[in-house]
Amino acid sequence: MSFADRISNGWNIAMNSFKILRENKQLVIFPILSGISIVLIIGSFFTAQLAAAGWDAESINLEDKSPVFYFLLSFAFYVVNYFVVVFFNMALIHCTRLYFRGEEVTVRKGIQYSMSRLSVIFSWALVAATVGVILRTIQENSGLLGKIVAGVIGIVWSVATFFVVPVIAYENVGPIDAVKRSTAMMKEKWGESLVANFSFSIIYFLGSLLAGITLYFIGSIFSPVLGVFLAIAGVLSILAIISAAQTIFVSAVYHNITGDPVKYINQQMVDDLFGKK
Repeated sequence: MSFADRISNGWNIAMNSFKILRENKQLVIFPILSGISIVLIIGSFFTAQLAAAGWDAESINLEDKSPVFYFLLSFAFYVVNYFVVVFFNMALIHCTRLYFRGEEVTVRKGIQYSMSRLSVIFSWALVAATVGVILRTIQENSGLLGKIVAGVIGIVWSVATFFVVPVIAYENVGPIDAVKRSTAMMKEKWGESLVANFSFSIIYFLGSLLAGITLYFIGSIFSPVLGVFLAIAGVLSILAIISAAQTIFVSAVYHNITGDPVKYINQQMVDDLFGKK
């Protein structure tokens, strides 16, 4: 299969993911809730630091803290961050599965399913946080070569964990086995590139550019501040839509690989995109 054909198939799968999202518009609430939760988490960490410094922002200086304190703080932030992201992604993936099976799709059902998998989500958050902190430590305490190595490892880790969320959602395995399972699935179906993700990136870039500029000029008619606010809101809205569509894509490919019927995305198209080397 030519590269042009792969681009075409990747684009088609991306568009099919948007079709699923269009039929279940409520699914976009999951990345929105995830984003709001992360903002609140960042705010809570900053508030805790501010309170510890006697509510004097100028006296906050993490560099004065011991390396152990800095490591533990970073680790705690990573754990909570990964937990929140995976929690809402799993809820969205489960709603996608309900849709594939012709069942009623509701936000409540997605949240309830993630709640039933809290221990698994937390276990994965611990593993992901450990890797994240290690990579960050390497980047912050090494030269250019170390940063490059950490970046490469980060890319490899992202590819290896591509299917981790649906794996831990539906397969009775621990975090380490989930990575192995995800890696095996990717090796089985890996092609030259994840063209669909590239398609999502292009759509996000063009959509954000168009929405941001358009909304800025509309808002600036009344006030520059309003223009900036509307532009940011527009870009964030595009981000939420793209994030939901990407998660639907992951769910669709996972269920297709495991043999579950998937509406809109046929087996041949997925095989073409994730063809064996």
